[in-house]
Amino acid sequence: MVTQNSEQQYIELYKQCREMICKHSSDVMNAVRDEAYERFVSAGFPSRKEERYKYTDIQKLFAPDYGLNLNRLQIPVDPYQAFRCDVPNLSTSLVFVVNDAFYSRYEVRGARCEDSSRYEVRGAIIGSLKELSSHPSPLTSHLYNQLAGKAGDAVTDLNTMLAQDGLYVYVPKNVKVDRAIQVINILRSDVDLMVNRRVLIVLEEGAELKMLFCDHAADDHNFLATQVIEAYVGENASLDLYCLEETHSKNVRMSNVYIDQQANSRVNHNVITLHNGITRNRLDLTFSGEGAECQCYGCVIADKQQHVDNNTLIVHKVPHCTSNELYKYVLDDQATGAFAGRVLVEHGAQKTASQMTNQNLCATRETRMYTQPMLEIYADDVKCAHGSTVGQLNDAALFYMRQRGISEKEARVLLQQAFINEVIDKMQLEPLRDRLHYLVEKRFRGELNKCSGCKLCR
Repeated sequence: MVTQNSEQQYIELYKQCREMICKHSSDVMNAVRDEAYERFVSAGFPSRKEERYKYTDIQKLFAPDYGLNLNRLQIPVDPYQAFRCDVPNLSTSLVFVVNDAFYSRYEVRGARCEDSSRYEVRGAIIGSLKELSSHPSPLTSHLYNQLAGKAGDAVTDLNTMLAQDGLYVYVPKNVKVDRAIQVINILRSDVDLMVNRRVLIVLEEGAELKMLFCDHAADDHNFLATQVIEAYVGENASLDLYCLEETHSKNVRMSNVYIDQQANSRVNHNVITLHNGITRNRLDLTFSGEGAECQCYGCVIADKQQHVDNNTLIVHKVPHCTSNELYKYVLDDQATGAFAGRVLVEHGAQKTASQMTNQNLCATRETRMYTQPMLEIYADDVKCAHGSTVGQLNDAALFYMRQRGISEKEARVLLQQAFINEVIDKMQLEPLRDRLHYLVEKRFRGELNKCSGCKLCR
């Protein structure tokens, strides 16, 4: 196979720096690198002719020559100075990840320190993937990359090749973590930088966990961030997973989430994009046990030349499972949005219930929205539906509000807020929900919500 330039630079990089990459990582992560490398060499980056990548040019995004911190040079940063905003009254346990490294210099709030790279937070074990080999437990070596490695995705394989650290969260059987864990991903560099981050989440039978990932950029440089999250949700377990992006226009973010659900488990997955450059979120969720359910919500606010692509695949392998998807976009200026969702109901997955909805508002004629909801059903006793809409603000509603003394600009803001609030109102964490209502309003009013100390650019 003749590879393109964008693939070749990473192939050469891995061949030249493999020893350095492995030296600064763990045996668990190193064990799967070469296999991922072989898959990447064989397949290369996908073109836009491939169904799941038709709306985002991956080869173009990975073509620039970014720097990588493979030798693990210390990044001078105080995360408490770089990031100060917290969700009021949420009382989360804060965990910092600087670029791709679990930042163990600071104590996790509300946690008991096991050692410098491992904490116990109300029954959950949180630690660095780089130190995973020294912390043997039921979650480790046999689970890392088991979901992601089967995906056949080039971006995931590239991440597996190059990732040297990240975060793992383990919740033992019947442990209910009563405080949300908030992971602050901070991008920090003095040069243009590529970051490859991994997350492994394991919930044993009956466990409960709420996690909030917040992505921020602390410097005005070009960043390319790939992130792979693998989540195993055991029987009767419950996982709430929130992903909030507030970066800047020079950031390219590729986030792939892989979730496996066992019998009678529950997953609530929310992805919120408020500020970004180019973003592609992929969700692959599989029902492996009967009686499981998932709620998947997404909201996107984009303007200028921003690009947001959400791609989902929900696989019903067994009977009596329920999935519900609702994604909403508000696009302005020359922004581009894409949503492609596929629900696969396999043979024998009777009594499946599935609903997929994508609704979109385009504020100008220059915006572009691509929507492709899909159902693929091989069972005959199911209740499945899907739909999508693309339109502009209701002229009659605008006229009604203006007749009552509301300016056109204010009326547009209020209508856009009302449109997007349907997604936010479905979030389970009430303080986060209230905070997002505030952030969304400021976003529609053109006010850049930025934390004290952050150097976000417009």
